[in-house]
Amino acid sequence: MDNIQEISSSLLDMAIKYGTSLILALLVLFIGLAIIKRITNVTRKQMVKRNMDASLVPFLISIINSLLKVLLVISVATMLGFEMTSFVAVLGAAGLAVGLALQGSLSNFAGGVLILILKPFKVGDFIEGGGVAGTVREIQIFYTYLTTPTGQEIMVPNGALSNNNIVNYNFNPTRRIDMTFGIGYGDDIDQAKSILHQLCAEEKRFLADQGISIFVEALADSSVNIRVRGWSSTDDYWGILGDFNEKVKKAFDAAGVGIPFPQMDLHLVEDKTK
Repeated sequence: MDNIQEISSSLLDMAIKYGTSLILALLVLFIGLAIIKRITNVTRKQMVKRNMDASLVPFLISIINSLLKVLLVISVATMLGFEMTSFVAVLGAAGLAVGLALQGSLSNFAGGVLILILKPFKVGDFIEGGGVAGTVREIQIFYTYLTTPTGQEIMVPNGALSNNNIVNYNFNPTRRIDMTFGIGYGDDIDQAKSILHQLCAEEKRFLADQGISIFVEALADSSVNIRVRGWSSTDDYWGILGDFNEKVKKAFDAAGVGIPFPQMDLHLVEDKTK
């Protein structure tokens, strides 16, 4: 009977001792998570308020959030009675094992750091890399988020971007526009070139200081191809490309200049041996 009372007393003491620690640890965990969320939100707002690079904000916020949560986990573990040296040793061993298992993720992290340091692109740029193309929406620790022209969301590993060729269509403020228009072999080349010169002069979005080049590019199978080459701001590139094609078609139609299409002439030869 005495043994039962001693065991009950010991269990009660342990419950009081460790139960209180557990409750306090859980309380600290929940409060800590709320505080971390608050800190990251306030930090994000301050970064935006100070006009920090939009590409850098989500990356730094992710790092700050992760570091604060690691510190919180260490604090909670200490409250539960784990010795700091032992916990750090276990954490280090676990980190090594996880690091070996997640080499790809570490490569993505390193790639994200390189992207933010070298800045081959920024949020809002239209890029092509890693086998995909889209507008950069956000750069995070491990992934860069792209939005395609059709509205799809693509998560591209930073490692793949940093280790492959990247085409940034918005990096330079100006772009060269190359357009080819075919006319028939029976049409007047000088007339067609004159029409194209007139349309280029009327298009105010072309950069006048860069000049316009119009020349016969090739004598193709079914057409004489005339190349129009000019420069515009990057923002006006697609607008000019779409509008100019329509204007050329209407102007050629009005002037009677034909735009040929691939065709094949068949000649029937009579078999005179029959």
